[in-house]
Amino acid sequence: MSSGSALYFDTSFLYLVLPAFILSLAAQFYVRSVFKRYSAMASVQRIPAEQVARDLLDRNGCAEVRMETVAGDLTDHYDPRNRVLRLSQTTSGSSSVAAIGVAAHEAGHAIQHETGFLPNRIRSLVAPVAGIGSTFGPYLALFGILLSLPILTEIGILLFSAAVVFYFVTLPVEINASRRAITALSETGMLTPEEIPAARKVLRAAALTYVASALVSFMTLLRLILLSRGNRRR
Repeated sequence: MSSGSALYFDTSFLYLVLPAFILSLAAQFYVRSVFKRYSAMASVQRIPAEQVARDLLDRNGCAEVRMETVAGDLTDHYDPRNRVLRLSQTTSGSSSVAAIGVAAHEAGHAIQHETGFLPNRIRSLVAPVAGIGSTFGPYLALFGILLSLPILTEIGILLFSAAVVFYFVTLPVEINASRRAITALSETGMLTPEEIPAARKVLRAAALTYVASALVSFMTLLRLILLSRGNRRR
């Protein structure tokens, strides 16, 4: 590879991917900071987060969704394949505003799945290809560029494009789950009107991590496309 190509490769990373990656790290730091702050804020009702999630599931026709406690911190998630809502140890038994907000958010994902929320269905369809594309797409594209094999580059870019679609479709899914959570917590009185803004801050901070991930994936895709075009001009 010529020095000119190496410079092109390096500068494309510096002005496209690196700023987005730094933003992603900052978003992760911010969400942990916000979660830590509101984890120290006990809710007035003192309802454990696990009970909040269970109640919201039952109220919305998701009584068959099971719940489990898993190890870790902020490892909360909903598993649509097995219909299991998993709350982390730090969330499950806590009655803090942060924990309740997170638990309600995950319950929102379960409700999305049960009601056939369209963006969630699209994400589920894209997920298998996106997983492969996210792992192997960039490497295939770069190998294709280095070996001057356009077909390999195109396959890599196409696979990674599925991952980018997945990240961007995730945004409305996450926003909707948070909206469902805040509405439910407010209507049921599980959080007081004074506590709702704090829960909203926690969920908005979490949403920033998804925005950052989508941005990183898009910039990585753009970089691969630019590298591919630059390689063809040689």
